[in-house]
Amino acid sequence: MNNNFRKITRDGLWDNNIVFSQSIGLCPLLAVTGTATNGLGMGLATTVVMVVCSAMVSKGRLLIPPEIRIPIFVVLIAMVVTLVDMFMNAWLHELHKVLGLFIPLIVTNCAILGRVEAFASRQPVREATLDGLMMGLGFTLALVVLGATREILGSGTLFASASLLMGQSFAWLETVVIQDYRGFLLMALPPGGFLMLGFILAGKKLLDRRLQARTKSEELPVLAESTA
Repeated sequence: MNNNFRKITRDGLWDNNIVFSQSIGLCPLLAVTGTATNGLGMGLATTVVMVVCSAMVSKGRLLIPPEIRIPIFVVLIAMVVTLVDMFMNAWLHELHKVLGLFIPLIVTNCAILGRVEAFASRQPVREATLDGLMMGLGFTLALVVLGATREILGSGTLFASASLLMGQSFAWLETVVIQDYRGFLLMALPPGGFLMLGFILAGKKLLDRRLQARTKSEELPVLAESTA
């Protein structure tokens, strides 16, 4: 993997994460992350949309008139979201019922339109597709982390009903983390989502500062040797 691909990967998963760094796409994040299973399903659906739209926009970027590019991007995203919605309704019907309206609302996720406009429309297909994949996986990571935290604190389980919502192949994810746990109702409610998201964002900021401090401390001896 060359440096450009490595940077795209790191940006999508961590440095420029849609949720942790840009703080966008918070509506589905807070609405569907009552469990890690819901977060995983929503995240993967969004990832498919981002990958397909990024690849298609990059492939046809020279054919799209600049004056009407935004309406074209919106229509393209809406088309892909509609196909994903129909697929989930046909093959993952239980998960589709749980996520409900938030699947069509992927169209309004400004992260998708933003990446298509800022990156995919100006980059080759490989880079654009990788960026869509990494941004989608970074968004999925945020959804799963928040959903898992809320689910563990709220009911003591992890990936509850994964086999029912996503199929028997996901049954191995279902775990009881805390036996005979009576639950913490706040975590299952929207205020708990806001509270938990705040703690996660604060933790990321703290970790970033420590990583930056460690990097600087490692660079100082190298600089001292080069100037000696």
